[in-house]
Amino acid sequence: MKVTHVEIFDIHCPERPPWNPVFVRIHTDEGISGVGEAGLAYDWGHSAAAAMIKEIAEAVLIGLDPFQTEMLWSRMLRESFWGLGGGPVLYSAMSAIDTALWDIKGKALGVPVYQLLGGKVNTKLRTYASQLQFDWDKECKKLIEPEEYAEAAHKAMAEGYDCVKVDPIVYDANGESSFDRTKLFTKPQMKLFGNRLRAIREAVGDDVDIIFEAHSLMGAASAIQMGEVIEEVGCMMFEEPVNYLNSKVHKKVSDNLRVPIAGGERLYHRWDVRPYFEDQSIDVLQPDVGLCGGFTEAKKVCDYADVYDIRIQAHVCGGPVATAASLHLETAIPNFLIHEHHTYAIKSWNRELCIQDPQPKNGVFEVSEAPGIGIELNDEVVKRSPHVTVK
Repeated sequence: MKVTHVEIFDIHCPERPPWNPVFVRIHTDEGISGVGEAGLAYDWGHSAAAAMIKEIAEAVLIGLDPFQTEMLWSRMLRESFWGLGGGPVLYSAMSAIDTALWDIKGKALGVPVYQLLGGKVNTKLRTYASQLQFDWDKECKKLIEPEEYAEAAHKAMAEGYDCVKVDPIVYDANGESSFDRTKLFTKPQMKLFGNRLRAIREAVGDDVDIIFEAHSLMGAASAIQMGEVIEEVGCMMFEEPVNYLNSKVHKKVSDNLRVPIAGGERLYHRWDVRPYFEDQSIDVLQPDVGLCGGFTEAKKVCDYADVYDIRIQAHVCGGPVATAASLHLETAIPNFLIHEHHTYAIKSWNRELCIQDPQPKNGVFEVSEAPGIGIELNDEVVKRSPHVTVK
């Protein structure tokens, strides 16, 4: 079997202009194709990822045996030059390609990808409703008042979720976004952000888990300061309290709090996660299949994490292909903790991108049993967006 041509889709969603999933579809001479997704659907970088997939396809993919995923991953890492320094653009492209090749392998062998990763360990995947600060409804909305956060939590609970995630610090009292919370919080800020979190706890009761999401906005001191509220409310974990540019900062936060620390969506491979594993400053790792090298690298990272008793909750903020791929990884690993279902994943402008529409039932996901990763692009929709073919 050989790769014959590669399609790359840089999706533009008219209903949500900042949302740009990047898909790749790899075709073979046996008529089998596979799909993958780069993990840069939001913020800057999506078109760069699409262009990087095109360059890699032109350089090494055409004529390749799609079963040689390990060899290709090593080539992309070392022959790209930038792979040995890396970053999200290159690794997201590598990830999309790798995922598509595993999809081809599963289809060719007639088995779901999780079987190729070691078989089913987790039959049912507990799932949480992610990013309540955007509401949990058909449309995205900025939530400001604590009562709005409580209502969003009620909506998620009505759908069967027993865990929710929220970033209560990104919006100020006027609804303005702040991407720098490194300064110490003022008393009014602590009151507002704390009340948002307390309102959710009051709404969901003691038996529902709450994950505090911080998007790496805080500095070590403000993260420790906010940790007092997180401990008071009894959060399940404190996600991305600080950035990854200095692993020692994570260590300072973890040493000063009594709540599990989660993170990892901006760590791209074994080498990136190593310092956090060795100093035990991350308790729950959140690798993104669309960023950390696809299945070839993600499975290794998860196994490496298990050496340090670190649990896995894959980061999932992308199109339906990202959801499908994550489910196969999480089904096959012993250290799975919980699955992320982003509020974007329940929106019509995201769900229409693929023929299949993976959604949980009563807060629980089950992986597809179809060969490959079990999802196909909806050509009627994706071909409205910019796309190219490499032959």
